[in-house]
Amino acid sequence: MTGMLPERIVGDLGGLPESADGSRSIVWWGNIGFMLIEGTAFALAAGAYLYLRSESPHWPASGDPLPSLMWSGIFTIGLLLSELPNIWVTKQAKAKDAGRVRIGVLLMTILGLVLLVLRGFEISVLAPRWDHDAYSSVLWLLMILHTSHVVTDLGDTAVQAAWLYTHRIGDDQFADVEDNCNYWTFVVVAWIPIYALLYWAPRLG
Repeated sequence: MTGMLPERIVGDLGGLPESADGSRSIVWWGNIGFMLIEGTAFALAAGAYLYLRSESPHWPASGDPLPSLMWSGIFTIGLLLSELPNIWVTKQAKAKDAGRVRIGVLLMTILGLVLLVLRGFEISVLAPRWDHDAYSSVLWLLMILHTSHVVTDLGDTAVQAAWLYTHRIGDDQFADVEDNCNYWTFVVVAWIPIYALLYWAPRLG
């Protein structure tokens, strides 16, 4: 009876790859879904800002000072420039170059720390207080919302860097690095309309 069975049983999954990256990975799709959810949160917060602005005869309301351009400008330039090494790390992860991936992820961790310090200076001069009026509340909402994403990705990158320097890197880890790089790109891109909305739209009328 055994000899009548086919050499390969239909439905046998033994020949499938043990790992996958890019759109072939369920983690990649989970990351995309998470970015869509977070992007919706940003859009809702921006919508609240625009609604309050449309209902106010003056903006900022109550003669509130406009947020300073200096630290926000430095942070924004740094954030945009961080995308260059981020793209490089993505390429190294796709090429499965363990040495360069380790260096790149460590570099991105350091850059994330620098950017978080710059964001701290940006927030330190943010006025008025968050509970002063509707304008200040939605201003702080958008700032803290984006900052939470910077912190989240920095934490993820730091943990990744520690793991990569203490373990052998396999295909799954290269895919994880690529997913993390994609999420950082989301953090960078999400800030551009927020920056324009909070810092430049009130100045341009």
